[in-house]
Amino acid sequence: MPELDPARLAVLLARLSGVAEEMLAVLLRSSSSPNIKERADCSTAVFTAGGELLAQSESIPVHLGSMPASVQAVLDALGPDGVPAGEQAIVNDPFAGGTHLNDVTLVAPVHLDGRVVGWAANRAHHADVGGAAPGSIPADATDIAQEGIRLPPVRLTPEVRALFLAASRTPEERAGDLDAQLGANRLGAARLAEVLAEGWPVDEVLEYGERRMRAALAALPDGRWTFDDVLDSTGSGDGQRSPARLCVAVSVAGDGVCFDFTGTDPQSAGNVNAVEAVTVSAATFALRSATDPTIPANGGALRPVRVIAPAGTLAAAQWPAAVGAGNVEVSQRVADVCLGALAQLAPDQVGAASQGTMNNLLIGGAGWVYYETTGGGQGARPGGRPGMSGVHTGMTNTKNTPVEALERAYPLRVLRYRLRRGSGGAGAAAGGDGIERDLQVLEDCTASLITERRVSQPWGIAGGSPGACGENWLLPGGDEARAERLADKCTVALSAGDVVRMLTPGGGGWGAAADAQAGAEVVGDDVVVPAGRAVWAVEK
Repeated sequence: MPELDPARLAVLLARLSGVAEEMLAVLLRSSSSPNIKERADCSTAVFTAGGELLAQSESIPVHLGSMPASVQAVLDALGPDGVPAGEQAIVNDPFAGGTHLNDVTLVAPVHLDGRVVGWAANRAHHADVGGAAPGSIPADATDIAQEGIRLPPVRLTPEVRALFLAASRTPEERAGDLDAQLGANRLGAARLAEVLAEGWPVDEVLEYGERRMRAALAALPDGRWTFDDVLDSTGSGDGQRSPARLCVAVSVAGDGVCFDFTGTDPQSAGNVNAVEAVTVSAATFALRSATDPTIPANGGALRPVRVIAPAGTLAAAQWPAAVGAGNVEVSQRVADVCLGALAQLAPDQVGAASQGTMNNLLIGGAGWVYYETTGGGQGARPGGRPGMSGVHTGMTNTKNTPVEALERAYPLRVLRYRLRRGSGGAGAAAGGDGIERDLQVLEDCTASLITERRVSQPWGIAGGSPGACGENWLLPGGDEARAERLADKCTVALSAGDVVRMLTPGGGGWGAAADAQAGAEVVGDDVVVPAGRAVWAVEK
């Protein structure tokens, strides 16, 4: 029988999640780079002594779902007592629990009475870790060695720190972000030790998560549902411009579920490859979204979930594949196919496809590197609720870089930043709109674009129309008359005065538009539903 009554269990859940949230606050406030300080491209969590997830902050889904693999990799490589008190481990190797090389994970032991009783961990996206292009995600990469320094799970000694900093184009910024990560883990370890010293039975948190997830799965119908979708390309080089297919079969049996990615295309020669930890992360994100997001996000809730990702495919790439875009773009499509399958068995819980890309833009010059992902349209939601506009969706949950912070930190100028009206798919509920943004460079530099949904469209559901594709443009010298359409993935040289224009995709619509247009009125150039639930542009 559980030791904790419901009230005390709720207190324990809140205390553990509070530890993770306080870690996140420390990391954000003490970091150096705008990417972490302003955009919050980082995540925090605490774990049991055996490496099972106890609680996490509300941060980045693709970080959080894959971080348990990094903690387990540390345990496997160094042993349960391999990190002395006061020290921490570091890892960014995608083939040892990581995602892509920019995401650097630090893991700190929690000691109590001379023994390890838990772990505190955080993951932060470092804007540059070396490699062939500024930002460390070169569009034409064919091997992970081209993407930067790769650290297996090792103790973060002064020598390892020096090696990591030397590999980056921005070592001072890296040092500041690394120190922020160290501080966040020290705080988390101290706070978790306080909880455990009071004798709280944390195993009950895991058992509660398992009970909640099994109950949610038992409420679903048994059966098998499939869905597939495509990635626009696998890179920017020759032979990488063709679409690649991702597919999943979701099987529910009693209180268990299996996500099977058998049939997904083989890993590519480009950088559009996800490691297994990323695929697991996306599948579990989709499951919580389609069942009950209030289920505690811990290791217990993952116990009824099985993921089959065949080795050597886009969903479980093997060394030495380049994986820079796997974490940011393949993860989005994995979530899309999982949600597409889950929509068939839980139609009241799953909406249309959101923009399905993180719209990555990386720009670097002498001594500086800028990285940002850009929001877009959310898919319209069940029950006639429109999608939100200009937001991050799916596997990312970052903010934007405020214009003032961006222009203060980099030789860049934001010329235009607004919603892309009419880009959401029509329906009984319309998909959210994407974003239009023009960014001018003030000195010669190099830019990489890693984007998706520039050819394929975010799908509608229940009769809704798809969202608009995204577009990438280069305006040499800012001249509209000389505008050049850029590919979905490319690395290009820029001259001072050039403008990069990005139009991000809209979300898909939900339900047939004709059903909602009954009784609508024309207001200016729009058709407006009386309830205010959807808007369509009128074709001239």
